[in-house]
Amino acid sequence: QVQLVESGGGLVQAGGSLRLSCAASGRTFTSSAMGWFRQAPGKERDLVAVINWSGSSTYYADSVKGRFTISRDDAKNTVYLQMNSLKSEDTAVYYCAVSRRGNYVRPSDFASWGQGTQVTVSS
Repeated sequence: QVQLVESGGGLVQAGGSLRLSCAASGRTFTSSAMGWFRQAPGKERDLVAVINWSGSSTYYADSVKGRFTISRDDAKNTVYLQMNSLKSEDTAVYYCAVSRRGNYVRPSDFASWGQGTQVTVSS
């Protein structure tokens, strides 16, 4: 059974940085794309960033391009999201997810989810 555990969230001032981690267990993820999603109160869960199985390709939502960086360390079965220049609109619960595919095609490819970590950016 797949288990994803996110960590690294917290309260930060606007302009600050946070690094989220997602520790995966239950099976190997070296052939799977991994992603980060976020959900703000009263809003739908949105895709933030994706990294493909080899780490050679990434995708970012327009709202975070140039500020967020996704990376993976398969030796540790961990995916990271480095978030810089944080804005109040980045406040949300951030979720890690595993794709059924090795490369990113669509958000609905993601089938397994963590429980999320809260990120709050104060202005």
